[in-house]
Amino acid sequence: MSTAWLKMSVGDLGRGIGAGEIDPVELVVTYYDAIRTHPFADRIYARLTEKRALAEAEAARARAKAGLRLGLVDGVPISWKDLFDTAGVATESGSALLKGRVPTEDAQVLKNATAQGMVCLGKTHMSELAFSGLGLNPITATSPCVNDHDAVSGGSSSGAATSVAFDLAPCGIGSDTGGSVRIPSAWNDLVGLKTTSGRVSLKGVVPLVKSFDTVGPLCRTVEDAALMLAALEGGTPVDLKGATLKGTRLLVLEDGVEPARNEPRAGFESAIGRLMDNGAQITRAHLPVVEEALALSGVLFTTEAYATWQDEIEAQPGLMFPEILERFQSGKRFTGVEFVRAWQALERMRAEFHAQTAGFDAVVLPTSTIMPPNVERLLTDSAYYVEENLWALRNTRIGNLMGSSGLTLPTGLPSTGIMFLGEPMAEERLLRLGAAAEEALG
Repeated sequence: MSTAWLKMSVGDLGRGIGAGEIDPVELVVTYYDAIRTHPFADRIYARLTEKRALAEAEAARARAKAGLRLGLVDGVPISWKDLFDTAGVATESGSALLKGRVPTEDAQVLKNATAQGMVCLGKTHMSELAFSGLGLNPITATSPCVNDHDAVSGGSSSGAATSVAFDLAPCGIGSDTGGSVRIPSAWNDLVGLKTTSGRVSLKGVVPLVKSFDTVGPLCRTVEDAALMLAALEGGTPVDLKGATLKGTRLLVLEDGVEPARNEPRAGFESAIGRLMDNGAQITRAHLPVVEEALALSGVLFTTEAYATWQDEIEAQPGLMFPEILERFQSGKRFTGVEFVRAWQALERMRAEFHAQTAGFDAVVLPTSTIMPPNVERLLTDSAYYVEENLWALRNTRIGNLMGSSGLTLPTGLPSTGIMFLGEPMAEERLLRLGAAAEEALG
C-alpha cells in the first residue's frame, strides 16, 4: 500500500491497476485509512459505504487477476454527493427534512458506474437540499476550503470537491443546478464538468430544480472528467489525443469578467494570456441577452424549487437553516403566469445566445466572481450570506440558463477558475478543448 496513490488521478489509478502495480482492495483500504485519520473527514463524508466498497474492490481484484477488467476505471474508488440514492444506505440531501430516508435502489448513474467496476467509497456532505452555491450547512456539516480552512468550500457539492482536494477520493460525483459542480471545483483547484440538462440520467437523484439539475464529476484532470462522463452514462470516453488550441476561437464574455473581484479576475486574465500564447484566438464582447436571462433567475429557480419541496418544508420549517428556508419560500411570490412567461422568454434568449456564439469554440469567463467567503461571517451576517451566495453563482448560472455544457479548470491562482461554456450536448468537443487548455495552463 502507498499513500502516493491518494494523490493520483482516476486515469493513473486505472492504469496502475491494469499494470498490476495497484491492488484494488489495498487501494480502498488506503483511502479508508486516510479518511479515518483525517481531521476534516466528518465535515467531508456524511457516511461511508465500507462493506460495499470492499466487496466491489474484491470483485475488481479478481477481474484484474483473471485479465477480465471491464475498462480503465475498473477498481477505482470514488465518492458520491448525498443526493444520489444508494440502496440500503441513507440519502438525505444535506437536510434534516430527509433524515432517515433510505432508498431501496441505487441511482441510475451509480448503477452505471458500478457496472463499469467503480467502487463506492461513501456519501459526501452538501448544501441543504442543494440550494446554495456556498457549501455552508449548519444543519449537517460545512466542508472547509482546501486553501482556507476558515472559509466555505463552495456548494452545493461541497463534500464532493473536498473529498478530492484533501486526498480522500480521486473523484467526487456531484450535481449542478446553478453552479454546484463548478463553484466548489474552482474554489478547491479542481476540474469540474457541468453536463447539459437532459444528457445524464437523474433517475434516483434527489431533485432541486429538475428543469436545470445536472450530474457531473469533480476531479483532478480533464481526462478524469471524460472518463467519469462515460462511466456515468455507461458509454465510451472521448479520445483526447491530439487536442490543440491552434486555431481555436474563444469568446471572452465581458459581462462575466467585469463583475469579478480582483483575485478571480487576475487568475482568469493570466489564464487567457497562456491560452493565447498557445494559439487560441480571443475575441471580447458584451452580450446583453446574458443580463436579460440572469434577471429571470429568481422566478425560474425558486418557483420550481418551492413547488418541489413545499409540502416537506411547510410541515417542518423549523428543521431548516433559515437562509435556505427563505430562499425556498421566496418561490411563493411568483404566479404560474409569471413562471410560464419566464420560460418562454428564456427559450427565446437561449436561441439568441447560441446564434451569437455559434462561431466560437467556447464562451469563456471567470468561474466565480468572488473568493470563498468566511464561515463565521456567513453564519452571523445574513445580508453578507445573501450577497455572497448570489455573487458566487452569478457566472456559473449563465451556463444553466443557456442550457450549455460547461467545464471549469484551475487557473493556477488558488481558488480561481476559468470556465468554458460549450454548445448543448457537445461535451466531447468541450472536453477536447479542455484537454488542450489544461496543457497550456500547466
